[in-house]
Amino acid sequence: MLSPIQVPRKFMRRPAGASAAEAPSSASAPAAPAAPVESSPAESSPQASAPAPGQANFFNLHVEGVGYLNRVRVIKPKNGQEFIACTISAMRGSADDVGYTKFDCRVSGAQAQKVVRMLGDDVAAERRVIVGFRLADIYPELFIFEKGENKGQPGVAIKGRLLRVKFAKVNGVAIDLPESPTPAQGADGSAADESIPF
Repeated sequence: MLSPIQVPRKFMRRPAGASAAEAPSSASAPAAPAAPVESSPAESSPQASAPAPGQANFFNLHVEGVGYLNRVRVIKPKNGQEFIACTISAMRGSADDVGYTKFDCRVSGAQAQKVVRMLGDDVAAERRVIVGFRLADIYPELFIFEKGENKGQPGVAIKGRLLRVKFAKVNGVAIDLPESPTPAQGADGSAADESIPF
């Protein structure tokens, strides 16, 4: 008597009437659609980033450097309050070949006013006064030379507001300033005048 032959399952054919759901499938089921992301009112509202009513916006233009303090004077306009003015010849470029940019400044900061008044006598005595400065809101202004070789010719002055004097030296000697930071740090936390070779 012949024994029955066992056929491996992988060689067995699916009956014609069997449904596709009955057959094992290696394909994964399709992923469910992702739920829509709801935006928060702060993201969707066009007024979220708008400034508060009455809030003023400013663009600050600051210039920091080292230069010679000159022409300390008091300006008394016909209409308006008197103010202190000065000229700073700011140094730029290599220490071996220094260039200069001149700023005509209105002394605006309270600390700067005290320092410039204090140094006024040294400037008048033609001592070498070097300051670390911070200016704001510089702009060019045209003028006409009234004397000298360029008399009658147009020139350009760079105007600005002197906000703060970070350090000062008179003939190479450091001067203690009112409200001045420690010698190791400037007003912004950076190194002050120790590296200035003058």
